[in-house]
Amino acid sequence: MKKKNISLKDAVAMVKDGSTIMIGGFLGTGAPAQLVDALVESGVKDLTVIANDTVFDGKGWGRLIENRQVKKIIASYIGGNAASIDQMNSGETEVEFVPQGTLAERIRAKGAGLGGVLTPTGLDTVVEQGKERVTIDGKDYLLEKPLGADFALIGGSIVDESGNVFYRGTTRNFNPTMAQAADVVIVEAEKVVPVGELAPEAIHTPFIFVDYIYVKQ
Repeated sequence: MKKKNISLKDAVAMVKDGSTIMIGGFLGTGAPAQLVDALVESGVKDLTVIANDTVFDGKGWGRLIENRQVKKIIASYIGGNAASIDQMNSGETEVEFVPQGTLAERIRAKGAGLGGVLTPTGLDTVVEQGKERVTIDGKDYLLEKPLGADFALIGGSIVDESGNVFYRGTTRNFNPTMAQAADVVIVEAEKVVPVGELAPEAIHTPFIFVDYIYVKQ
């Protein structure tokens, strides 16, 4: 079995200028905090970030925006981070708003190998701009295409040595879905245990989706 442990330095070094990354979490809950901090310090730039939100001023991956390391944001909410609003209004950073459920489904579609999902959410709003409208059985839907990434940075509560992941409570949020939709998946583990210690029914992300494990310090 391939050894999956990776250092913080080596994990962040894989992310290059211009990369597209998914970052798990919901307003910081369940986010890989130390991986994000190291990414901020690395100075990597021109990133496209896919996340539920842009966190808060001075917090989490929102600092990537404040440091002008992000060229495009794909998210459902940016209201907690003033820099993301300012840069969107000035045209400095592109922001693609995606309704929260649609965001989850677009990411899931990528992981499932689907060509997209159909949803009525966003019809006749700015969300529809540039998208195809499809009529089925007399009802209109928007075709929302899959969202993938070069990297997914996720946070895991307990991870076994092979990469099986358990998320405690609401930290689960977008993490399992993102783990299926990126080329390289790095999990920041709160705790690592031997293989077999996690009950099968407690595994939310199977090891097959996880490429590297960083053990939180």
